[in-house]
Amino acid sequence: MEILGLDIGGTGIKGAIVNTTNGELVTERHRIPTPQPATPEAMIDTVAEIVKHFDWHGPMGCGFPAAVKHEIIKTASNIDKRWIGVNAAKAIHKKTKCEAHLLNDVDAAGYAEVTFGAGKGNRGAIIMAAFGTGIGTALFTEGRLFPNTELGHLKMKGTIAEKYTSNMIREREDLDWEEFGKRVNKYLKRLEALFWPDLIIFGGGVSKKFENFSEYIDIETEVQPASLRNHAGIIGAAVAARHAL
Repeated sequence: MEILGLDIGGTGIKGAIVNTTNGELVTERHRIPTPQPATPEAMIDTVAEIVKHFDWHGPMGCGFPAAVKHEIIKTASNIDKRWIGVNAAKAIHKKTKCEAHLLNDVDAAGYAEVTFGAGKGNRGAIIMAAFGTGIGTALFTEGRLFPNTELGHLKMKGTIAEKYTSNMIREREDLDWEEFGKRVNKYLKRLEALFWPDLIIFGGGVSKKFENFSEYIDIETEVQPASLRNHAGIIGAAVAARHAL
């Protein structure tokens, strides 16, 4: 089944048509910068541009940078606060006439990795931790998602984890790979002690440099870098929509 997948972010909105059976993109990815301010009206207009670009009339899945509950946006850290309380699926359907399903963006990327990427074939407990501006997380067991986890907000070193060891903190504090790796290890140990997963998938843009700091990660749980890179959010959004719609 082919579904249009969208990865809606604070800086860019990306989409492609996805074969949800094998996880492959049927088309080239199309990206439009996220409008600023990122109001509901402006972002939905941009989503409609992507739908028009693909001449799409079927179902679509959208990974969104917020907690999403029953299609309603609950948080807004990198988007306009007017998103909170909006039923985004209804608003997108009204604009595009396409049936839509939304989920948190890291949940979407996790879906892709569990189904087609680093977690493929593992039916145990899996945590995806994406290190970027903050730390986004997604929890799966037997391929089923527990949505909207905020484990980047675990308390660490007098603050929250994502203010101690996110990729943004690495860049801001000019951490070398050893220091960054040791901080990541402390965080992953916290996840291990709380959840005892079978696999942790390390995501985010910095996952491309995983080999630079992997030697400093020393926990019992297997840790693997994400494998689907920039396509994960698009693929996962489409896969999640297939199951939800």
